[in-house]
Amino acid sequence: MVDFLEKWFSDYKHFRYVFFIFLSLSVLISFFSDNDNFFILYNVSVIFLGLGFYNKPVYLVVFTIVVSGCRFYFVPHAEESILFIFIVSYFVITCISTGLMIHIQKVKEKSLDLVTTLAKALDSRDPYTYNHSENVSKYAVQIAERMNLPKNECSIVRTGGLLHDIGKIGIPENILTKPGKLTEEEYNVIKTHPTIGYEMLKHIDHFKSDGTLDIVLYHHERYDGKGYPAGLKGNEIPLLARIVAVADTIDAMMSRRVYRNGSDLEHTLKVIRQNRGTQFDPDVVDACLSQFNNQET
Repeated sequence: MVDFLEKWFSDYKHFRYVFFIFLSLSVLISFFSDNDNFFILYNVSVIFLGLGFYNKPVYLVVFTIVVSGCRFYFVPHAEESILFIFIVSYFVITCISTGLMIHIQKVKEKSLDLVTTLAKALDSRDPYTYNHSENVSKYAVQIAERMNLPKNECSIVRTGGLLHDIGKIGIPENILTKPGKLTEEEYNVIKTHPTIGYEMLKHIDHFKSDGTLDIVLYHHERYDGKGYPAGLKGNEIPLLARIVAVADTIDAMMSRRVYRNGSDLEHTLKVIRQNRGTQFDPDVVDACLSQFNNQET
């Protein structure tokens, strides 16, 4: 139920459709029935009006008047003064639901700001990977949108991209910023960062239910099953984690390191293409290549 509500509040346009459905239903029932007991449907419609058009004040005013007019027209023997009462009462209900939606959106924005701050704090440990988390988040969202994923899943990808490397907070500085090639032992330490990140965030129920934890834990899994930490293969790997895996590789290759210069976009996409079906999900790679090729044209 919580996930369902989160999905709807993530895309407020759903409420616009519900508003029109309830308004149409109210008018139809009123037109074919003299029973005024269905007035509650008009009340419900203006609730969804406020939720769906919270950022469109002109529409709020116009549609509130429309609802009031419909309600007045179908009231048997209604006096003219009642129309004003309907407008005022429905406008109050609309304002209340609008305020609720505005508050929800502000909470979401503050949550995203906090996540972004955490990502910046992590990236600041290594000047060569500064803004890495934000770049991964940006690329991942572009790929998700190219795959036509729902808006709420694109939002999850955005958060997961920002937090995917949060476990590196637990990696010693001398290993994380080592200028040369890592030893096998050091590499094994680096490979623990998805699990560390998962352990850090697993108590946040919201991240557990929406799939953010899957991104953090599984973004280094490979499509052929040779990744870590669980060695998942193919569709066993959550889709959003497969998307972030591609986005992570793109920014990692294009970023300058202390031991090498970054690759250009053409070479990076060539490597992504070569690893289609082995390291990366073919569908995600196709969406990625389509997105970047579209940007170049």
